[in-house]
Amino acid sequence: MMSNMFDLSGRTAWVTGGSVGIGRGYAVALAKAGANVAIVDIDERTGQKTAAELREMGRESFFVRCDVTKEDEVEAMRDRIVKEWGRLDIAVNNAGIGILGPDEEYPLRDWRKVIDVNLTGMWLCCRAACRQFIVQNGSDARPRGGKIVNTASMSARIANCNASYNASKGGVVEMTRMLAAEWGRYNVNVNCISPSYILSPMHASTPVEVRARIRELTPLGYMERPDDLHGPVVFLASDASNYVTGVDLLVDGGHTLNAWLTPLSRDVPPRVSPEEEVVSLKHDMEALEVPFDEDGINFDYHPEIANAYKAAFGIGPERT
Repeated sequence: MMSNMFDLSGRTAWVTGGSVGIGRGYAVALAKAGANVAIVDIDERTGQKTAAELREMGRESFFVRCDVTKEDEVEAMRDRIVKEWGRLDIAVNNAGIGILGPDEEYPLRDWRKVIDVNLTGMWLCCRAACRQFIVQNGSDARPRGGKIVNTASMSARIANCNASYNASKGGVVEMTRMLAAEWGRYNVNVNCISPSYILSPMHASTPVEVRARIRELTPLGYMERPDDLHGPVVFLASDASNYVTGVDLLVDGGHTLNAWLTPLSRDVPPRVSPEEEVVSLKHDMEALEVPFDEDGINFDYHPEIANAYKAAFGIGPERT
């Protein structure tokens, strides 16, 4: 009986930013649990590949191109999914960006872009999903409502990036709490997941020295992978979390525990080796047709990230 609480068979879901990285991980997890999953993204080529992967798993899946900052595109995305499957049960809102730069020199256009995608776009997707859940409540004998799962970040709790990114993710957490309070009356659960530094293509330019430092500062001893979010997203999308709402689920391997005074040490090897860390990353880089070395690194893919880390850690000269 307990295992059935996590069964998503017959449920329909969307995942925004679902082509690679965290979003692809969410989509794979939901499909493994039995859901049919629409892949929503602006990158059609990789989105179509991910949808094909899910179909090979025996699930229904298709790609929908959508810029989440455009209200009309978000509404059209929802309508397309509902037309295809007749209903929506799970909305996983994951599309997000980060633009590095010191705040004293940060351009207003970059601030607006980050907030527009990470916060406003997520709110538009939440609203579109809730409107559909309300419509469905009118036809359900016992209104099921729906599940909304947003991607926030541990950056909502620690100062580790810059003001635009951290403010947007802090906003996601508080928006999630407010919407949970408002929409509980519709049987809608709204929660968010806050990952740590995760080996998605965004971190394909992170030097091995920095990855080693992250491991040293993480009690569980390895860098997070999209796979480490499979359980959390299925939990929040399934009946197992029916009495959970307004929660920011921190999934960071203990990184934000900040053991500053006593160096962390290990008595046994971590559950995941450095080689296993990069399996999903390499899959995504291949899907993006971006070359990489044996560690899954390409410094030219996100040179701004490579340069920032190299400067901070004193790893050779910055690339131009």
